[in-house]
Amino acid sequence: MTEPGKLTLNNILWGFVIPLTIGIVIVLFPAVIRPALDSWFPAGDPMTGAGASPYAFLTVIFTHGISLMIVLGVPLFLGMVWSKWAGGAAGFVMGTLYYIAFAGYNIQYSIINYGSSLNLYADPSFIGNYIVGGILVGYIGGALNNKSMSIKRMLGAGLTATITVGVFQFVLSSTIAFAAGMADPGFLLFTTMLPMIILGILVPIIARISAGSELWHM
Repeated sequence: MTEPGKLTLNNILWGFVIPLTIGIVIVLFPAVIRPALDSWFPAGDPMTGAGASPYAFLTVIFTHGISLMIVLGVPLFLGMVWSKWAGGAAGFVMGTLYYIAFAGYNIQYSIINYGSSLNLYADPSFIGNYIVGGILVGYIGGALNNKSMSIKRMLGAGLTATITVGVFQFVLSSTIAFAAGMADPGFLLFTTMLPMIILGILVPIIARISAGSELWHM
């Protein structure tokens, strides 16, 4: 067995600094940022929408939107630099964990703040958006990119994957929202597609930079 190369600043960056930063950000959103945003821009009653701030969408974007970008960004990244199968598998794992955590968090939140609860574990939009969406974004991004190092192809593959999953999420979520009489198509489309488009641009750039580094040649 050959001895690995010397520890470099690149190894420390990708192996310690970036994972730690992402972990801190993930913890900060539900622990600090969401409570602050909820106090400034109340979401309103989850069943009727009563009492909601017109700027409540900011809370959705800066909490759920960004955390979902991280959850879907990992499988998309692995699909682009490794393989479509790695991306799809990572999407299943990440999506399942997020589905369980997000559903449980919102059930507890609605009980504590509004005295009512929805069984979000049985919500097909949660299952489809996170589990199926995670699989699709990793597999589609990996399959279309096929390990290419061309930034144009990577951006094309990334945006195709994220926009496809964004449309999938929008259709599924709007169907559920219309059935509950709570649909606002413009708001739903905006909060769904904006994070996905940003993700489709950001991840290919990160993947291109990291794939060209020595990290992937050790």
